[in-house]
Amino acid sequence: MIACCFFAAQGFGQDSSNENQNAPVITFEETEHNFGKIPLNGVAEYEFTFVNTGKEPLIIQSCQSTCGCTVPACPDKKPILPGEKGSIKVKYTTTHVAGPFDRYFNVISNAKNSMVRVTIKGEIAENTQTVSK
Repeated sequence: MIACCFFAAQGFGQDSSNENQNAPVITFEETEHNFGKIPLNGVAEYEFTFVNTGKEPLIIQSCQSTCGCTVPACPDKKPILPGEKGSIKVKYTTTHVAGPFDRYFNVISNAKNSMVRVTIKGEIAENTQTVSK
């Protein structure tokens, strides 16, 4: 039993010699944005900016949302060269009841950090006229 657990645990370690040291790395300026108070039945938008801090071209494969109210606009699959910036715009439609919200979407790419979770949050207020950015 102990030998079985030992060998199973060995499989969880990563062999860094097989990792591509030149692979792209997606580095977001921020992975969370708080809209503050936004109006019920309104739309809030925000643009998340990132840089390819790796040594090979970065390709964003998809942006996967957790609900229909959160819609990320993934960049096309054109390679983002090392040092170049890119962005993902997200639109949040506030058709739910008033109160706090916390939503996220996943950015899937060919980077070392192949999945990055990006979060938006805030509070839906029934009578708020402006969107905080």
